[in-house]
Amino acid sequence: MKQLVVTSGKGGTGKTSVVASLAALADDIVLADCDVDAADLHLVLSPERRRREVFSAGFLAVVDASACAGCGRCVEACRFGAITLEDGQASVNAYACEGCGVGELVCPAGAVRFEETDVGEWFVSDTPAGPMVHARLRPGAENSGKLVTVVRREARAEAARCGAGLILIDGSPGIGCPVIASLTGADLALAVTEPTLSAQHDLERVVEVSRILRTPVVVAINRWDINLDVTNAIEEWCHKEELPVVGLIPYDTAVTRAQIEGRSVVETSDGAAAASLDALWRRVEGILTGTSGED
Repeated sequence: MKQLVVTSGKGGTGKTSVVASLAALADDIVLADCDVDAADLHLVLSPERRRREVFSAGFLAVVDASACAGCGRCVEACRFGAITLEDGQASVNAYACEGCGVGELVCPAGAVRFEETDVGEWFVSDTPAGPMVHARLRPGAENSGKLVTVVRREARAEAARCGAGLILIDGSPGIGCPVIASLTGADLALAVTEPTLSAQHDLERVVEVSRILRTPVVVAINRWDINLDVTNAIEEWCHKEELPVVGLIPYDTAVTRAQIEGRSVVETSDGAAAASLDALWRRVEGILTGTSGED
């Protein structure tokens, strides 16, 4: 079983659109949407949910109003301003609480305690491309890396159950904890970038993280023809770093039309972008299976 993670140094490069097309082109796959902070792969693949689980992680302060003496020590000790005193009673702002435990430590009445809290949920669904494990993290919630680990674990279990040969992972953008959790242990990372200076900078950062995690990287440049100078610069940098550029996807309004229809561009068009994505997949598939080399 191979694991391919599609990632990007920044949001907005077209990563999920690429994943949706690869899902339509590949056979025998399980999908894992690890962009848990802003999951959107379900918008294209129209999943039918068959399992839902609550994700609990981290701790939040809870005040027992009947025990609170209103001394204000927890308010003074909370450096995040998460506890306030109103009408002689302490109350907690769940969005500001970092779960550090100091409120419980300083409360002389034992009115403040810390409880594990539900911060999201994860699902197993069926899509036309294959089973998909996906998740939803509560806005502002922490532990997105842990939730990504759960999604990948369940995707492996689903792949084992149905005998899938590939787990296709829609990774998080950036270089934070969810990205590290997405990349760790993957067989190959496909870094999707675009010809802008910010995307070029962030591509370099995600490649550096991938190398630290010893995950091989290949690169695709989306909408490559909107800025030829930056595209050339990215290709030169990739050549210098010995990173294969496996795809140059042109700007194509068919991509937008496919998004409006809630489908991938390879299912709705035989134009330039669809042809490039088909060629990209053949090259990535060859690398994963060891049946073709890359320059």
